[in-house]
Parts: sequence; structure tokens; C-alpha cells
Amino acid sequence: MPRLARDRITWLTYAQLGLWGFFLYGFGPVVPLLRDEQGTSAAVAGLHSTGIAVGALAGGALFAPVARRLGRAPAIWLGLAGVAAGVTALGLLRPLPATLAAVAVIATFGMMVVSGVSVVLTARHGPTAPAALTEANAACAGMGILAPLTIGATVDAGLGWRPLMAVEVGLITLVALAALTFRVRGPKRAPADAAAGTPVPVAVATRVPAVPASGQPVYSGSGAAVRLPRAYWIAWVLMSVTGSIEVCLSLWTADVLRTHAGLSAGGASAAVAAIVCGMFAGRIAGGRAALRWAPVPLLLGALTVSMAGFALFWGSTVGWLAVTGLVVLGLGNALHYPLAISIALAVAGPAADKAAGWSAYSMGVGFGIAPVALGWVADGVGPHPAFLLLPAFIAVAVLLTVRLGRALPAPVRAA
Repeated sequence: MPRLARDRITWLTYAQLGLWGFFLYGFGPVVPLLRDEQGTSAAVAGLHSTGIAVGALAGGALFAPVARRLGRAPAIWLGLAGVAAGVTALGLLRPLPATLAAVAVIATFGMMVVSGVSVVLTARHGPTAPAALTEANAACAGMGILAPLTIGATVDAGLGWRPLMAVEVGLITLVALAALTFRVRGPKRAPADAAAGTPVPVAVATRVPAVPASGQPVYSGSGAAVRLPRAYWIAWVLMSVTGSIEVCLSLWTADVLRTHAGLSAGGASAAVAAIVCGMFAGRIAGGRAALRWAPVPLLLGALTVSMAGFALFWGSTVGWLAVTGLVVLGLGNALHYPLAISIALAVAGPAADKAAGWSAYSMGVGFGIAPVALGWVADGVGPHPAFLLLPAFIAVAVLLTVRLGRALPAPVRAA
């Protein structure tokens, strides 16, 4: 079994992605509270997810040119600075147009963080990158556990949700100071071999040699000129669908817990942490599992667990049982994104920056369409029946994963 070597840059990228996770998983429980505050419908409140989608599209377009000009590490820090500015605005502003704009700004810079962390870990860890990406997303989920609990506590204390924004800015500042104190500096630019057109091993997620038996390189030419293969685009659609699952859960789970499982507003907001707890545990275990098993069968197993967890959550009218279902659901969801993005970046070869930027578009599609659709259905039939859209997304993800396995080279299917 290959060994994952974690250096200071690895730990720093874990922390940087965790800062994004604190906002992302905290914002979901905020949406119902923001809806009550602004007096809007569920569909209108869901437009905040559209704001995230718009920002994701912008962040995806910006990352590759910023990384080429400034380097990957400065691009990540620029992203975190933008997130800090955006959450400050969100905490201070109250009108709907202003909060929508603030969320779009946060997502723009947040996706630069996600893209930067993904390509840095992929380039740095090679064949063990799926494990590194899974652990990075575990850090993201681990920080995300704290956010709903913080919201639940501040809401129950009568302070509302806005103190969460101040905590986010404080955490970003602390990580930046720690990096300066310990002089941890990430890689500034793409590896020289990729820039020069030398093939980059694609064994990162697929366990396929970089040079096939024919002796011809898998990739050639500059990263910007490489055409992304079909397997990448299947993984791209898969990330969009699994992103839809995650964002719908993040935004509307608290509503279902309030209306169907009988939890209070503060309790429902805090209970959303159950999903993130499951994701944290799943990613800790998944990091080791990714060193042993190929990504495609592992992803199929994760989707099966997600379906079982959803069934328990959706069918429960008792609070603790519904929360248990959310933990199981989180265990399955834990591996959706890390495995899909590791495959996508691996098959992209030297076009990793380009592929990471395009992957943000997939998240934008999922974040922009699915929550608004679910909110629109929820306005008509209620949040609980509307959640039946989620098993449909899971079923589509299963079909895409099977198709992805067939699109990858034969050694992957046999791994």
C-alpha cells in the first residue's frame, strides 16, 4: 500500500480548505434564518445558492489565469482574502440584493481556494493524491461541523447567525499568521515538466501508467493546449450531480427537520452538523480506503451508503432517528467530491490548472439549479416531499459513475 507523506505545505492546504468549509457548511443553516429575516419564499431564498453558482463560475474562470500569473499558492491566499471581505459584507448587509451579491463574491474567491488546493495536492502527492484530497476534504468537513453548532448556539442565545461571519474572518487571519510565523510557503507555479509539456503521470486516481505499452505519451503539448478527455467530462457532470445533492442538503435539511421531525429552529440548524460529522468520519476513513481501492468502485459504494442514509432520514418523524440518517448520509457523501475531482484532475494530465478551473463550473451548475428547483417544489408541496429529488440525483450519479468506469482505460476497471 502506498504511503501518504504529509509535509507542511500539505497541512497548510488542509487548513486553507477547512476555512472554506467553515463558511460553506455554515451557510446552509443560515438560509432558512435569512429567509425568515427577509420575509421571502423558499424559492427566493434559494437564489442565494444561485449566487454561489454565479460566483463558482467566476472563480473557475479566474483561477487558471491568476495561477499562471501569480502562482498557485498566492492564488489560494488571494481567494481567502476575498472570502474574508465577502463574509464581512454578508454580516453587515441586510437587503436581499446585497446578501445575494455578497454570497456571489464569497463563492468567487472560495472556488479559487478549492481549485488551488486541488491542483497543489494533486501535483505534490502523485499516486497518493486521492488520499490527500480526501483528507483535505475531511479537514473541510471537520471545520464545517463547528459552523452549524456555532449558529445553533448563537441563535438560541438570541444573537442570530451573524456572529458566524466574524468567526470566519478571525479563523482566516489566524491561519495566515500561522503560515507567516512558521514560514510555510506553497509552490508558486505549476511543475516545470508540465509547463514544458512533459507527460504528467495520470496514476493519481486511476492507477494507469503515464506511458502506455505502446510507448507513446498519454499527453503532450502545453497544459493550456491539451484537450480534456471524455472521462474528464463524465467526471465533470458527476461532480455537478453530486454537488446538487450536497448543496440541497446543506440549504434545506434544517427546514425538513423543523417541519417533519419536530425540531426547533436552533436545534434544526445545529443538527445539520450531523451530515458534516458523517462526512468528516467518512473522509478520515476514506483517505485510507483510497490507498487500497480504485476510485470508481469506492464511489459506487459511497453512493449506496448515501441512498440508505437518505431513506432513514426522510422516513423518520422522530428527531434523533432523522439525525442518525443524516450521519449515515454524510458518511456516503464524504467521498463523492474527493474521488470525482481526483479522477478528473488525474486524466487531465498537464492541464490540471485548466481542469480545476472547469471543475468549478460543474459545481456552479449544481449549486445554481438544484436548490432553486427544490425550493420551488417545496413552495408547492412542502420541503419534505420536495426532498424526493435527492434519491433521483443519487441514481443519476450511480449511472454516471458506471459510465465513468467504462470510459477509463482497462487497467482502471481491473484495479
